Amino acid sequence: MAMRPGIRLDAVHFTYPSGFGLARVDLFIERGERVAILGPNGAGKSTLLKLMLGLLHPGEGEISFEGNALGRMSRAELARAIAMVPQELLLPYALTAREVVLLGRTPYLHRYHSPTREDLEAVQTAMVATDLLPSAGRPYNELSGGERQRVILAMALAQQPRLLLLDEPTRSLDLSHQLRILSLIRNLNMKHGLTVVSSMHDLNLSSLYFDRLLLLSSGRIVADGPPDEVIRPDMIQEAFGVPVLVTRHPRCGIPWVTLLPDELDLSSAREDASAGTINP
Repeated sequence: MAMRPGIRLDAVHFTYPSGFGLARVDLFIERGERVAILGPNGAGKSTLLKLMLGLLHPGEGEISFEGNALGRMSRAELARAIAMVPQELLLPYALTAREVVLLGRTPYLHRYHSPTREDLEAVQTAMVATDLLPSAGRPYNELSGGERQRVILAMALAQQPRLLLLDEPTRSLDLSHQLRILSLIRNLNMKHGLTVVSSMHDLNLSSLYFDRLLLLSSGRIVADGPPDEVIRPDMIQEAFGVPVLVTRHPRCGIPWVTLLPDELDLSSAREDASAGTINP
């Protein structure tokens, strides 16, 4: 079966003035895939997303989207095709949840004209998909962290993109909201064929909700494949510099990471247990 064109990076090299960036990345993500980008802080996860969005431009190599060179696409074309969900959205003034979601229609709005029926329908559809209608009239800045994250996601969905990029969408969320957001993203991918690429910091959640994982270390892709091929003790040790135990999830059968304590911590815990004390 022929691969459907999605986002492609050919020998992409990028450096910041500080000197760090990405080193000759080759990557092809097919349309409809659900991909998580893993790696320690500073590995290049956010940089890779910004390159895919066109916010950063490679010093070498080329990035293409659906067969078109990203650098030759207009900002309007990019905005209608690719949406980004940042870790946090700061607004200088009070807007309701619905008004924030409507900002996602900016690439389609005509200056000095009110939103069209199509714009309003796109906003409504996005808010229904993210279960936000009960909060539509509430000020965005008064919503909980999980609700704000869903508003940001709805704003991106209102763009009606073909590629959705997310920068650690579960950061600072409690466990129930993490599961809710990732389940929603997976459902959007499976039901509508939306291509999803997300940076993630939780290895186990990535295995649960993403079919393909990219592991970055020092600006290079060191592993690329399904969870079984990427979530391995040697790979995690190479990227994060810590030993882990990888077992199988008891229900899903996916690789499951357990952190191993440092030997000094383990010795201290044994001494405390022998003495009948527990350190906080």
